[in-house]
Amino acid sequence: MDDRDLQDRLRQGDHAAFDTLFRATYGQLVGVTQSVVRDHAVAEEIVQDVLLELWRRREDLVVEDSLRAYLFRAARNRALNHLRHAAVERRGEPYARGDASVLPRADARVSASEINVALKRAVAELPERCREIFELSRVHGLKYSEIAQTLGISIKTVEAQMGKALRLLREALAAWLPPDKRAFQERE
Repeated sequence: MDDRDLQDRLRQGDHAAFDTLFRATYGQLVGVTQSVVRDHAVAEEIVQDVLLELWRRREDLVVEDSLRAYLFRAARNRALNHLRHAAVERRGEPYARGDASVLPRADARVSASEINVALKRAVAELPERCREIFELSRVHGLKYSEIAQTLGISIKTVEAQMGKALRLLREALAAWLPPDKRAFQERE
C-alpha cells in the first residue's frame, strides 16, 4: 500500500492501516531516537508518543512527502525537545532544591551598587593619562589602535597604560574580589 492509500485509510480510522504502519516503522524509529537520547526506554516512550499523536490527529493529517519521513522527523524533533527539556531541568535543579550556593543573596543588590561606587572611585583615582586611556577603551569601546591614533601616542604606550590601569584597579578593588581571586592577586 502506498503513502496516499495509507494516509486515506488512517484518516478514516482504519486500525489495520495504523497497525501496519506501526509494525513497519516502530523498530527503526526507536533506533533513530535512541541514537539521539541515548536511552532505550526514553526512545520507546518518545516513539509511542509520536505514533499516538499521529493516530489522534489522523483526520487532519496532511503529509506532503512520505509518511515514513514525516514520522522520522517527528521522532527526531521530539527527541531533541526531550534533551532540551532535560538540560533545563538540570540547570534549574539547584534552584528547585533551594541550594543556597546558587541562590542570590538578599544583599546582592546592595553589594552591586557598592561595587559600582567603588569602581567609579577607583577609576577616578587613576593617573590622568591612564584613566583617559582606560575610559576610551572600556567605556567608549575604542580599540588600542584607535586610542593611539586619537591621542597621538604609540600602541605600546596604550598597552602599557591599560596594563597599569588594570593593575591599579585590581589593587583598589581587591576587597571586592572573591577569596579565590584574592589569593591569585596576592601571588602576582
